Amino acid sequence: MKRILEILLISVFSGFFSVAIYKAFEKDDIPQVRVIQPQTPVVQASYTPPVPVVGPDFVEAADKSVHAVVHIKSELKQRNQVYNNFFDFFNDYFYGNPGTTVPIIATGSGVIISPDGYIVTNNHVVQETAKLEVTLNDNRTFEAELVGNDPSTDLALIKIDADNLPYLSYGNSDDLKVGEWVLAVGNPFNLTSTVTAGIVSAKARNINILGSNTAIESFIQTDAAVNRGNSGGALVNTKGELVGINAAIASNTGNYTGYSFAIPVNIVKKVMDDFMNYGGVQRAYLGVTFSEIDSEFAKKMGLDELNGVYVVEVSENGAASNAGIKPGDVIVKIDNSQISSKSTFLEAIGTHRPGDKVEIEVIRNGKPKQFEVTLTNSSGNTDIVKNSDIRIFGASFKSLTDEEMYYLRIDHGIKVADLAGGKFRDAGIREGFIILSIDNKPVFNIEDLKKEIEGKRGGILIEGIYPNGRSAYYGIGL
Repeated sequence: MKRILEILLISVFSGFFSVAIYKAFEKDDIPQVRVIQPQTPVVQASYTPPVPVVGPDFVEAADKSVHAVVHIKSELKQRNQVYNNFFDFFNDYFYGNPGTTVPIIATGSGVIISPDGYIVTNNHVVQETAKLEVTLNDNRTFEAELVGNDPSTDLALIKIDADNLPYLSYGNSDDLKVGEWVLAVGNPFNLTSTVTAGIVSAKARNINILGSNTAIESFIQTDAAVNRGNSGGALVNTKGELVGINAAIASNTGNYTGYSFAIPVNIVKKVMDDFMNYGGVQRAYLGVTFSEIDSEFAKKMGLDELNGVYVVEVSENGAASNAGIKPGDVIVKIDNSQISSKSTFLEAIGTHRPGDKVEIEVIRNGKPKQFEVTLTNSSGNTDIVKNSDIRIFGASFKSLTDEEMYYLRIDHGIKVADLAGGKFRDAGIREGFIILSIDNKPVFNIEDLKKEIEGKRGGILIEGIYPNGRSAYYGIGL
């Protein structure tokens, strides 16, 4: 009994001792962990969250443009009657020519630029046409009249008798940036109101398509799809502003293969204003001949930079000469336009009229110099030059410039400015044809032309030359 009591006391004591040891080492700040189950979000089963717009939004610009772009159909009756020599004319005149009059239909696009029916398009869309028909986006059809055309910029202005028309406002082509989004709007393959998108690929492109030494080529290059029928259509920015008139494509097939070209709207606006206000284009001249600068030319002339155009000659008593510009100067800036090529130079001058003052910066002997230059017309003054209002056999005429006569190596002649039907058109004469003689008598001006035609009976032989240098003879029956 005594032995059992001792064992019991030892066990009790050991238990108390163990509890005391545990309590001595126990910590009071053991964290309490609580697990909270998140609530599942509740959404409406029919709700679709909006998808954010990625990239530019063309909807507003396209909607503005399609209503202001028209479809143009031009009809030309052209007789196959071009004589390469006097004997062809002789045989036709005395023995008859089975040549027939064949109607030719061409289509293109145009852009309404005022609510009262003025429409800009390409010259090549409406040149040599006897009848113009315009179809609006709402399918209304109008007959149009030609107000004026300018082959050197490939622009023309036509008008329809309508009011309250949707039209496009001019933008600023100088503000266009390479990489900027643009829309091409027109009627390719007679698919009316077609809109395509692309970016500005380059500016101030000279593609040598107008075929004249006086042509102004400074095209906006884009990768917006343009095809046959788009000529004369609109190039617009994402604001819906007109920034160019589509004019050409680079293609080996005749269809779009990657690049298209548009006439900058700053040139368009100037030419259209000239037609509306003066009846003809007011061409400004600086009075210099120049050369583009490349590495080889710069090395030859000892130039430090490749910017600008090099002044080779300065016309006596011309605008540049009067201001103090000299041969050997390098023109690098005209007003706010940087000059880097022939195209940028022609565009900068081509947006001005005779009498306008421009600030020109040149590099002379490695140092910049500024000049204020008053631009002149081809005659060396600042007078407004208007085409003659006299029409003979459906044609109007204008005098030749010194540059045209020098280029063609002629010292006289008068140019056919436009044709609106009549004997000249029926004979196959085209706009731009330069009449050199009638019945072997030289023609120097409009008075000579009237003199040689009036009182004639039977027929006349007209000899002349086209701006590309091709000579031609035409017989006109009276």
